[in-house]
Amino acid sequence: MLDAVVVGAGPNGLTAAVELARRGFSVAVFEARDTVGGGARTEELTLPGFRHDPCSAAHPLGINSPAFRALPLERYGLEWLHADLPMAHPFTDGTAAVLSRSVGETAASLGPRDAGTYRRLVAPFLHRWDTLVQDFMALPLTALPRDPVTLARFGLTGLPPSTVLSRRFRDERARTLFAGLVGHVMAPLSGFATGAIGLVFALAAHARGWPVARGGSQAISDALAAHLADLGGAIHTDYEVKRLDDLPPARAYVFDTSPTALARIAGFGRAYQGYRYGPGVFKVDYALDGPVPWTAQAARSAGTVQIGADSHEIGTALHDVSRAGRAPRRPFMITVQPSVVDPSRAPEGKHVFWAYAHVPSGWTGDLTDTMERQLERFAPGFRDRILARATAGPPELAARNANYVGGDIGTGAFTGLQTLLRPRLSLFPYNTPHPAVFLCSSATPPGPGVHGMSGHNAAKAVWRRLRTP
Repeated sequence: MLDAVVVGAGPNGLTAAVELARRGFSVAVFEARDTVGGGARTEELTLPGFRHDPCSAAHPLGINSPAFRALPLERYGLEWLHADLPMAHPFTDGTAAVLSRSVGETAASLGPRDAGTYRRLVAPFLHRWDTLVQDFMALPLTALPRDPVTLARFGLTGLPPSTVLSRRFRDERARTLFAGLVGHVMAPLSGFATGAIGLVFALAAHARGWPVARGGSQAISDALAAHLADLGGAIHTDYEVKRLDDLPPARAYVFDTSPTALARIAGFGRAYQGYRYGPGVFKVDYALDGPVPWTAQAARSAGTVQIGADSHEIGTALHDVSRAGRAPRRPFMITVQPSVVDPSRAPEGKHVFWAYAHVPSGWTGDLTDTMERQLERFAPGFRDRILARATAGPPELAARNANYVGGDIGTGAFTGLQTLLRPRLSLFPYNTPHPAVFLCSSATPPGPGVHGMSGHNAAKAVWRRLRTP
């Protein structure tokens, strides 16, 4: 009998398996697709030689992850690559606010009236970042925080809606940059704890950057899989699990799946009926004949570029999707240009470009033209650079990855208490109605992103059970 079986070979499932194998437990992973990866994959989606990331592309939480930093992933080929700027937010006047590794450079880009405000906002947390991120990524707390004073201060600053925090800024440049940071999790700007979300992304950039993985996000999953193999773990691909009886006998079962799928497979009935999924996304991967012709110079050297003319436009787009249930006329977009720093991603002189916008859950329309018109406002002539594109709306994304219910790449809405307490109101969110079954997907804290911390935290719950006689 195996000690543990893991269902799903995404970053969280692989991290959970590695953590258990490191402690001497026998582990096997079962994955429905023919390769490992989950939300960290790389494929030729458009033309030969153009290597795209179907889901996650930039990894501010990955490089800052306590779980990943404790593993020898570089030994297995993972290399983080940093663009000159982690992120830029261009404006229609040809200028840009930037999120730099340097707090000073970031503050200066916001203008003289908000530079000092920004410095004062991040200063109390940045020098305690390594401790804070461990406490933050271990929520909900099942042990005393390492730095309760800093964590409490962070909570007082970040738990109110981002609209409250943004009032500290006097000018639109800073408000727009911060609104864009909040928009990464598809939550309305007025939502609970959205201030914390924006602040975490800013601090992550200052601490260690927003890198891409050399060769693509698949390198993260491949490194985890290779490490697991060296530890004696097994991975079985092309193995769809429809019920628990499909799996070999084990002392514990760990699911890197949505709560809905877990309930169906494990026969939990309505155990997660209150869990809510968020909006979907519409994603376009581009093969380009050259770099994106951004008007703002800073955007040309940034790894990630946020698209939204001002905080009102961003807020309207997020409201349209999350509250009104309609596709935005001028979408807020997140874009990544990996080949700016990694020329191996495209043939010589060519580029790959990654872009998505928020749409309602399950939306079946085509947002391509709307997204490209939005891009042309900040990069005139963008369409002239397109060699090929691959589009994926909510149905296609859900078909690629069953965790993306309705196209929700976060596997759960960031609304109300579910922002912090997911998938249920519990201090032990990785536990399920069955004592030998655990959940480790991004539906559990600390939530979405390629960081492995949900798997890491769930593994702790599993090995506590396995150590029990």
